[in-house]
Amino acid sequence: MSMDAEILSALRAVCGGAVSGAELSQAMGVSRAAVWARIEVLRSLGYDIEASPHLGYRLLSVPDVLHADDLISRLGRTGVIGRDIRVFEQTTSTNDVVDKLARDGVKEGVVVFAESQTKGRGRLGRKWASPARKGLWFSMLLRPDLRPQQATQLTVASATSLRRAIETQTGLKPEIKWPNDILVAGKKVAGILTELNAELDQIKYVVLGLGVDVNQSLAEFPAEFRKSATSLKIEAGRPVSRSELAVAILRELDRDYARINAGDFSSVADEWEEHCTTLGRQVVLRMGERQLHGRAEALGEDGALLLRTEHGHLERIVGGDVALEK
Repeated sequence: MSMDAEILSALRAVCGGAVSGAELSQAMGVSRAAVWARIEVLRSLGYDIEASPHLGYRLLSVPDVLHADDLISRLGRTGVIGRDIRVFEQTTSTNDVVDKLARDGVKEGVVVFAESQTKGRGRLGRKWASPARKGLWFSMLLRPDLRPQQATQLTVASATSLRRAIETQTGLKPEIKWPNDILVAGKKVAGILTELNAELDQIKYVVLGLGVDVNQSLAEFPAEFRKSATSLKIEAGRPVSRSELAVAILRELDRDYARINAGDFSSVADEWEEHCTTLGRQVVLRMGERQLHGRAEALGEDGALLLRTEHGHLERIVGGDVALEK
């Protein structure tokens, strides 16, 4: 943990109280001057830190920015996801950055955030609007011991984690639309993009990308998305702290990834099914030029959608676009 992260952790640990420079310097094994220098850096980033000659340092407020050391200090110790966090002011796509890290041999669990993306993307190459400082645009590297056919488990687990974190932080009641959308009041508020590099029978690594529309107003969405998309701010009626939400999501993702690695996909699937708007409905499924009509019956053991077609056949679906029958 960096000095900045240690300082922020110590200031938060006293819940609005103060920590002396002597206590900080002793805990970190550095001089009080070194502590003061890092406090000044944090202040320059927008952290309001009060200094009292008699009491010490007190954290009064934090800026609405994503700062790696701040996220690490809030998150604390995790099993895998979030043990390494990196934040870019702007990048093409966080999935691209993590893919390069994966090919360079970086350990799993690294998370890359961007304040904005110039080429953010969703499934099937679709563009994802990523306005600066309005949402959470991030990706993580995973190296699960799974077969390629089981990769859908990670998308399912991510959806349950994302839904749970949003509900906890906002009080909203998000729902899941298969395979990768989170809806609030019937409109899309978040999406998941799972990209994998695999051999015939083994996943080498997975890049898991998530986009969450947090504080946009309706006017800030591209015109073509205003009827189908929304933000947490619009639905909750108030701004939402992006850093607090980011930490909540990472914590839930780490929890569900541990469940997957322990072979407990069934409990994840049960939670997913409880909050899925797709199951039990008549749907139209489009996979390229192919179109299927049927009833979405259940989630398979590997995370695939089980679709009972209009001809009575049960088909296992791992990709495609689903829409409810009109």
